[in-house]
Amino acid sequence: MSRINRLRPAVLGVAVSLLLAACGTQAPLRQPGIPAGPVTETPEGTPLTPQMAAAADTLTKMAALQDRLYRVAAPLLIDNAELCTKHARNLLGFTAKNRHSYPGVYNEAAHVAFGMDERLQVTGVLAGSGAAKAGLRLGDDLVAAGGKPLPTGPNALAGAAAVFGPIVASQSKLPLSIEREGNPRDLSIPVTRACGFGIELGNGDNVNAYADGPRVMVTRGMLAVARSDDELAYVLARTMAHNILEHPKAQRNQATLDSVIDNLTRMTPDTGMLTGSAGIKAMPANLDAAADRLAIFLLARADYNIEGAPAFWKRFAATHPASVANGFTANHPSTAARLTAMELAIEDVNAKKSAKKPIVP
Repeated sequence: MSRINRLRPAVLGVAVSLLLAACGTQAPLRQPGIPAGPVTETPEGTPLTPQMAAAADTLTKMAALQDRLYRVAAPLLIDNAELCTKHARNLLGFTAKNRHSYPGVYNEAAHVAFGMDERLQVTGVLAGSGAAKAGLRLGDDLVAAGGKPLPTGPNALAGAAAVFGPIVASQSKLPLSIEREGNPRDLSIPVTRACGFGIELGNGDNVNAYADGPRVMVTRGMLAVARSDDELAYVLARTMAHNILEHPKAQRNQATLDSVIDNLTRMTPDTGMLTGSAGIKAMPANLDAAADRLAIFLLARADYNIEGAPAFWKRFAATHPASVANGFTANHPSTAARLTAMELAIEDVNAKKSAKKPIVP
């Protein structure tokens, strides 16, 4: 059994204003160089109980999924602030949690197996953000901001946001005091203009993605289907596009989608809520086509491959038809209009690139 000396939490998630929103399913993850596999002992080498080992294993597996999700999302968020209009925000570009961010046995697993304690610890740094450029790292403990000590304990996250808020509202940089491996450090974190959507991992095997206005969620099942980063980017971009175009509000579907996302952020979601369509209305063809068109531009600006998007969605609809209960295609029917919108958008983007014009719709 390998001894875990210090464990890094998993990569990021994007807060709607300052930090990335801390979702209930975010989990700790090992540092590079630590062998992968089930966690069987504490950082001090004490064997875990079977229940604790299972909880630690669940957290670790979810962390790997989140790492991929947030890594793919980062350029889509930062490179598309111009197109996010009402949803662009000044972000700090990192997330932080402590052991109290996890419920029940997961609280104890985060503490016993991964060494998380009362202090807030950096659980994600948005690639390309001011936090990343300033040198903030996963696992850094947050000590103070603007000279003010940061709170600890069960309400630390809300308390820290209250400290960060006034500083970010009035300054272009956040003076941040941290502790890294027992050594104090002072950093200056520039704010980052980005699409301020919360990026959430859905703790369910149903193959779907959801947008409720401020958040974008991709389920565990959808992550398994998206085989490459480009394919996952297609899913994220069109889900972001629905939020940018305010389709949840236009559909009067926001409350339903909000409740579905809230449910799936839990460590133990109510799976009964996912039967049928979960009350979600199918998106009208014209709105879906508009989201597909905008998604191509979001992808291109983030330097993702756009040529394969129509083929991916065509293959996806054939594999996951609308008859699959609570599936993506049931909520977003595959139509010729959608494919045409994507193909025309690809032509438009390529023409703009050739003419060296801004890549905007």
